[in-house]
Amino acid sequence: MSALATAATTPVPAPRLALLGTGLVGSAFVARHARLGGAAAGLPGFRWLANSRTCAGCGEDAGTALDAARAAPQGAAGHVLAAIERGDIVVDATASDAVAARHAEWLARGIHVVTANKLGHGAGIDRSRAICDAQARHRSRYGDGATVGAGLPLLASLRTLVAGGDRVHAIEGVLSGSLAWLFNGYDGREPFSARLRAAREAGYTEPDPRIDLSGEDVRRKLLILARAAGWPIAAEAVAVRSLVPAALASVQGEVADEAWRALDVPLADRLAEARRDGGVLRMVGRVDAAGATVGLRVLAPTHPLAGGEGTDNRVAIWSDRYPAQPLVIQGPGAGAEVTAAALLDDVLRIAAG
Repeated sequence: MSALATAATTPVPAPRLALLGTGLVGSAFVARHARLGGAAAGLPGFRWLANSRTCAGCGEDAGTALDAARAAPQGAAGHVLAAIERGDIVVDATASDAVAARHAEWLARGIHVVTANKLGHGAGIDRSRAICDAQARHRSRYGDGATVGAGLPLLASLRTLVAGGDRVHAIEGVLSGSLAWLFNGYDGREPFSARLRAAREAGYTEPDPRIDLSGEDVRRKLLILARAAGWPIAAEAVAVRSLVPAALASVQGEVADEAWRALDVPLADRLAEARRDGGVLRMVGRVDAAGATVGLRVLAPTHPLAGGEGTDNRVAIWSDRYPAQPLVIQGPGAGAEVTAAALLDDVLRIAAG
């Protein structure tokens, strides 16, 4: 038998999953995987679960391995994944820069990467280029649909337009589910700090809301969208107008609840300004040929981003195909369940070949 015939008849090993991150998103991913079970043909099984404290192999019962990983003591070694092989799938459910820094390395080894971590294409341009280069050279696949819009078909739609020859003129978006919730319902009847406290208690914001209010999360998502559209923008080229006062930005550790009252007067003034202009307040990221910005804006009620409710993300894309009336994509932009669903969608797509 020829070598070619032998290769054609040799079964390709089924991919195995290595999940990094056992927090809300990682736990939701394990639960969704278990619910789907045998209902999805070709769904890879778990081989490893890892967090910053431990890396453990797991068999049929990923839930038990998840509980053990979450209960592992501080100081235990984590992310020890030397056994992953070509064709396996790493699922990055962390927000770790150190993990994102390994995406290109894994891809170069023929290991597929599925990620909710925005620090791959949403960090330095060199890292983003390395990810693209590793994909092209080694035919490994990178599933990042969960990084923007918690799985809304934003990146897929944008890449389809570009692949079809469309030229993108501008992208604007309400890209943070937490900031969307804060401003969609901010009407001045309660101080902004009270609304921020409600958002924290509901789990909409990061444990440190400065991450949301600084615009850093929006900046990363805007970079991911811009690079998908063909604009190789450097991270430092995005002009971000943070909502965090300098006095709070410099606080080490957790900010006390009463300190957030420093936001009340400035944002009440911005709300009054918006109402005088007949508009609404939204935290918007925009990229076009002139540059990229993130900041709080007053939008007319007819603006494509003025609608939405709750944690909705809303993105408008202007292009040769959509020059006057943009393509608008809207839907829930926050939550562990929708993010986990987007991760699993990418896993299934990659496993199907």
